[in-house]
Amino acid sequence: MERYLGLDAHSRSCTLAVMGSSGKRLKCLVVETNGHALVEAVQSIPGRRHLCLEEGTQSAWLYELLRPHVDELVVTVPSKRKGERKDDERDAWSRANELRTGAIETRVYKAPQHLAALRSAVRAHGFAVRDVVRAKNRLKAAFLSRGVVTDSTVHDTKRREAWLKQLPTVHRRLAEWLGRELDQLEPLRQEAEDWLLQESKAHPIIRKLATAPGMGPIRTAQVVAIVGSPERFRTRRQFWSYSGFGVVTRSSADWVPGPGRGEWKRAQVRQTRGLTRKRNPLLKSVFKGAATTLIQHLPNDPLHADYQRLLESGRKPNLAKLTLARRIAAMVLSMWKHQEVYDPKRIKAATVKA
Repeated sequence: MERYLGLDAHSRSCTLAVMGSSGKRLKCLVVETNGHALVEAVQSIPGRRHLCLEEGTQSAWLYELLRPHVDELVVTVPSKRKGERKDDERDAWSRANELRTGAIETRVYKAPQHLAALRSAVRAHGFAVRDVVRAKNRLKAAFLSRGVVTDSTVHDTKRREAWLKQLPTVHRRLAEWLGRELDQLEPLRQEAEDWLLQESKAHPIIRKLATAPGMGPIRTAQVVAIVGSPERFRTRRQFWSYSGFGVVTRSSADWVPGPGRGEWKRAQVRQTRGLTRKRNPLLKSVFKGAATTLIQHLPNDPLHADYQRLLESGRKPNLAKLTLARRIAAMVLSMWKHQEVYDPKRIKAATVKA
């Protein structure tokens, strides 16, 4: 007896819809957003339970809470449909029916429990870095609004006073306040970085992947926390797509008459639409940052020589950098699958052979 459950979760209440294998709507419950109450409600449903819920703030907690009590649990990002009526009950029924009919388009991967501490450290580090960047930009903007163009020394507490003297008195107080805000955030950013490096020591694979050019311990820890397992991706192209490096193509009128009577052949017209937007933005930032580091600071690496050859062949710098980022991503995935460290000699050998 198969039962398909759709869960629409909110801060105070959750709507649970139960559907049979034939599509018949059996019942719909409103349950308090409480761990014990939710487990009790799910366990009260007989048969094999298949549960689907939407990605959101509470989805990771709900996944960990309910996964032991169902035979299948899927977290999804539903497609947005304009003009349709929407409420909690409709959403719950929709999730149940999508799971029953196999109509789920996007499934969200939930990392195993042993990565929870590392993922929390990665989130804290990301929050801290973004807050520091925003504070620096606000501080520079306060000076720029009065015609004072600053440099990086304005971020230094001891050297900021000289810049403040260039502002009129009525505008100086705002810049002083923004400077104090930045001074408070910098220690927190450093604390988050230390926390992330400490958590990364519990995962030996991070030390191996950190040997890849341009990666380092911070970026590698972010990759491991996001990806979880390299076995999720059978090929490097799948990994490229997830990282935002997959090329999107569009075509229409794919078939045209062939040379023979009644024959059809595929048309050659295919248009590229740039890189995919369905990606993990942090993962894309990591590999683009690794490519930038390699270009600017690792001139002796074999991959840097490949980058120079691309430029000499007429490739635009941004496209050459994209190629480099894709190569680093593919290399990290291969190193992870084979539990290897980076070997520059293998890159040289592959380059000479090509």
